[in-house]
Amino acid sequence: MSLLEVRDVSLSIDGTEILQDVSFRVARGEVHGLIGESGSGKSMTAFSVLDLLPERAERAGHILFDGLSLLETSEEAMCALRGARIGMVFQEPMTALNPLQTIGDQVAEGLRLHKGLGRAAARAEARRVLARVELAQDNVSAERYPHELSGGQRQRVVIAIAIAAGPDLLIADEPTTALDVTTQAQILALLSRLVREDGMGLILITHDLAVVEGIADHVTILRDGHVVEAGPTEEVFAKRRHAYTQALFAASSHRPKAQAQSSETPLLEVRDLSVSYGRRKGLFGGVERTEAVRGVSFDIPQGGALGLVGESGSGKSTLARALLGLEPHQGTLRLGGQVLGPERSQDARRAMQVVFQDPYGSFNPRHKVARLIAEPWHLLGAYPEDGPAQITRALEDVGLSARDAQKYPHEFSGGQRQRIAIARALILRPKLIVLDEAVSALDVSIRATILDLLSDLRARFGLAYLFITHDLHVVRAVTDQVMVMRAGQVLEQGPTETVFAAPSHAYTAALIDATPVLKAR
Repeated sequence: MSLLEVRDVSLSIDGTEILQDVSFRVARGEVHGLIGESGSGKSMTAFSVLDLLPERAERAGHILFDGLSLLETSEEAMCALRGARIGMVFQEPMTALNPLQTIGDQVAEGLRLHKGLGRAAARAEARRVLARVELAQDNVSAERYPHELSGGQRQRVVIAIAIAAGPDLLIADEPTTALDVTTQAQILALLSRLVREDGMGLILITHDLAVVEGIADHVTILRDGHVVEAGPTEEVFAKRRHAYTQALFAASSHRPKAQAQSSETPLLEVRDLSVSYGRRKGLFGGVERTEAVRGVSFDIPQGGALGLVGESGSGKSTLARALLGLEPHQGTLRLGGQVLGPERSQDARRAMQVVFQDPYGSFNPRHKVARLIAEPWHLLGAYPEDGPAQITRALEDVGLSARDAQKYPHEFSGGQRQRIAIARALILRPKLIVLDEAVSALDVSIRATILDLLSDLRARFGLAYLFITHDLHVVRAVTDQVMVMRAGQVLEQGPTETVFAAPSHAYTAALIDATPVLKAR
C-alpha cells in the first residue's frame, strides 16, 4: 500500500479552479518529484494534502495517508498529523524561522508538542537532530539565532524541525532554489540520506529538472492545475510525450543567440578593490577587521558581459555594492576612463544601474509602475518633459505595453516584475547594468525569456553586464568572461568557455561538478 495516495483531487478557491483531477502516489523510501512552473499548482497540491487552505477553499477527490482519508479528517486530528507524521520544508527558511528564538529552541518546540518531552529532554534531542542535519554543537551551537547562520545552514535548521518528530512523509517546497550549487548539492544529499535512513516518503517540489533527475524515483508534471505527464523519472524524461514536458526541457538548456560583440575598449576598470569591516571585540576590546573583498582587479569592456560566481559569503554582493558606491572601499575604480570617488557624480550614477534578485522587494507596492520606473529621475532630481513617453518606450523595450504603466506591482507575474525592474534600470540609458541574481528564482521558461531579453537589449543598446549568480548554466549561456570568487578573493578568471572546459583551480572544478546537469538524450 502507498504511503500517500492522491486521487482525482480538485481544488477551487472562491469558485476559481486551482487543481483538477490531480493524481499520484508516494511510497515509503521514495522521492517523488512534483514539477511545474509558478501557478501550475505544485504548492497548492502540498497545501491540499496538509489542509493548509483558505476558508473558502473546496476540495474534492481522495487523499489517503497510510490508509487514512485526509479529506474526512478533523482539524484537531490534522494538527496531530502535521509536524508529527507529515513534515514540511518551506522555500524561504528565514521566513519560516522565528528570528527571536534560538535554533535549538525551535527544533525542541516540535518535540515538546508532538513527543511530550520535557524542556531538558527536548533540548538534548534537538541537539541530536541538528547533528543529523550536519549542524553539530561543536560547529554550530544550538544557542545561535537564525540571522547568525548562512542560507544553507538555515535550510538545514528548517529540515531539522521538519524531521525532528520522525515523520513518515516529508514535503520539501523548492528547498534549494536560492542556494549556491555546492550548498544545493549538500542539501539534496542530506534529503536523500534521510529518506534512506528513515524510510520516509519525500515529495520534492521544484522547477529544476536537473535536480529532479538526480534525486527523484517518480515525477508528476503539472501545468495550470492539471497533470500533463507522470511516471518513473527515467521514463518520463527519456520519452517526453507531452509538448509541455518538451518545452520545459528546451527552456532548461536554452542559450540566447549570440547577438552582441563586446569591444576591446574598457568600460569599467577595477584595480585592487578591497572592502573590510570593523567589529569591536568585547566591551573594552579593540577593533577586529574582517576583509570581505581582497585585492580584486578586473575589466568589463564596452558591450561586454562578465559573470561573477561563487558560494554564499564569497564577497560577490559586497563587491557589487562597492562598484555601485554603496560600500566604503579601497582601490581604484574607473568608468569610461573617469575615476569613481567616494562621491559619485550624477553622470556616474546614470551610467551604472542595478537589477536586484527580488523585484517585488525592490518596489514600493503603493506606487504604480510609471512611478516605479521613474524613480531614478526622482532620485537625481531630473524628471524630463517627455517622461511619460520615455516610460512607455522603456516598457516596450522589455516586452510590456504602455497600459502596464498604470498597474501596481502585485498585478504582475514574477517574470513580468523582473521586466519592470529591467525597464527601471534602462530608463537612464546606462552603460553598465549589475544583475544580482536577477534570474535565480524564476521558472525555467521565464528565465529563458528574460535571458533572451537581456541579450537583445545588449545588442540594441550596447549595454555591458555584470552577472552575479550561483547559476552556472546562466553564466555559460550569456557571458563572455567569468570570474570565480571565494572568501573575498578572485581564484580564477578568463573567457567563459575556456574556464568551463578546463578550469585551472580546484574550487572552480568543484563548482562545475556540483551543478546538476540533465543527461544528454
